[in-house]
Amino acid sequence: MKYEKSKSNPYAKNHLFQFKIELQDIEPLIWRRILVPSDYNFWDLHVAIQDSMGWQDRHLHHFEIRGKGKQKEDHIGIPDLDGIVDLQEVFPGWEIPMFAYFNDLSVQAKYLYDYGDDWYHIVKLEGYIFREKGVKYPVCIGGERACPPEDCGGFPGYLHLIKTLSDPGNPEHDAMKSWLGREWDPDKFNQNKIRFEDPYIRWKKAFLNK
Repeated sequence: MKYEKSKSNPYAKNHLFQFKIELQDIEPLIWRRILVPSDYNFWDLHVAIQDSMGWQDRHLHHFEIRGKGKQKEDHIGIPDLDGIVDLQEVFPGWEIPMFAYFNDLSVQAKYLYDYGDDWYHIVKLEGYIFREKGVKYPVCIGGERACPPEDCGGFPGYLHLIKTLSDPGNPEHDAMKSWLGREWDPDKFNQNKIRFEDPYIRWKKAFLNK
């Protein structure tokens, strides 16, 4: 297993990719806009999505994206070596440069996180941006609404959660409030509180136990 940084990046070192991430099925929309370095691989992009959305990276994930000239989508993420789910082959994201697939402003991918709760996102490449001097990337430049709580049961569980929180008379209300934490509010999002972890450090923790 090897973590790869692109050695043949066709983009200038001072280029960034601008992505918009939209969580599917929930209204009003939960979304983020991020800027990431052009030499990122798919694992790096995954970490940036996790951190900007507010997920905790506890579960498997993959991107579903079609390569240029291909009719079938490839799956890129964490290979399911234990056969937990019945999926087509998933290629390791840390070996595949992001720009190999995100090579046009019309390109978008599906990003699936947590094969139990099945959180689908649309990841769309919106533009190419130049770095600003003195700014550490990636950064989140926009977004709305809080990410659903981890392991809340997917879309049906999230709807139940919102319904419970809106009814102080519900017998589950206090326990739900305690589980979520008093500060969690589905309508609140503060991009200034987002912290991005180094994706290589995350990879070493996940796969090398370092």
